[in-house]
Amino acid sequence: MFAIIKIGNQQFKVAENQVFLAQKTGQEVGSEFEAEALLLAGDNKVSIGSPEVGEAKVKLQVLEDVKGKKIHGFKYKRRKNYHRSWGHRQQLQKLKVTHISL
Repeated sequence: MFAIIKIGNQQFKVAENQVFLAQKTGQEVGSEFEAEALLLAGDNKVSIGSPEVGEAKVKLQVLEDVKGKKIHGFKYKRRKNYHRSWGHRQQLQKLKVTHISL
């Protein structure tokens, strides 16, 4: 059985006991929270929600806070002695799917 859930602006295809990275949700490390399923599939049956599937819930546990890969950027204007570099690391959380309920 798998489900498609939405966290932030991203959608994820998840199954039970799966661990994945998502945008920071604002939850504390070790806490559990629920996400609503947009699609639920399993046992040769597919349920598509509009926008969520009835009372289907996916329980998630926050394992740890991590940072994404470093992204570098650079701007310059030729012959004007202007250059600027910057970097960014996205704040992420490692989440584990504990239960998918109908």
